Amino acid sequence: MTVLDLIRHGEPVGGRRYRGHLDDPLSEKGWRQMREAVSEHCPWDAIVSSPLRRCAAFAEELATRHGLPLVLEPRFKEVGFGAWEGRTREELETDSPGCLRHFYSDPINHTPPGAEPLLDFRQRVLAGLDDLLARHDGRHVLLVGHAGLIRVIIGHALAIPLAHIFRINVDNACLTRLRVDAGQPALMFHAGRL
Repeated sequence: MTVLDLIRHGEPVGGRRYRGHLDDPLSEKGWRQMREAVSEHCPWDAIVSSPLRRCAAFAEELATRHGLPLVLEPRFKEVGFGAWEGRTREELETDSPGCLRHFYSDPINHTPPGAEPLLDFRQRVLAGLDDLLARHDGRHVLLVGHAGLIRVIIGHALAIPLAHIFRINVDNACLTRLRVDAGQPALMFHAGRL
């Protein structure tokens, strides 16, 4: 049995906005959120992280503190939001009223201009997940990542249609645990604390 814990990065510098592949670092509040979320607990055998700084910097600090191996996995980057990257919800709605409603009601067919198609995003995340599970079979792993990444993995575990994954709320520093037994993932908890 493999145990996979997922944690979303804390608040980045600049507050709430669509970031996608933008490489903003964690704010002071974001660092505090991450450190409080894990406290001194360290049940993991290894850490895997998105290479984006809002994930990787904390993963590197935690791995160093506990002497754990760390892998930065490019397939675990957030979904690319194209023209929406760096923009707030308010800015988008001002420029294009209704765009958010259209996106969230049908994210497969209403992607932002220049954005990574959701089907492609799911494919790369699940390929990375398959490799992670094969490489760390029978171990307890922490994956430091993004809301979209965590939504795709939870959606996969629970067979939620891809068009509905944005119904899963993933707060900053939110913890999720999956147990994978004989290739079958099961959700143990979401939005929990260690």
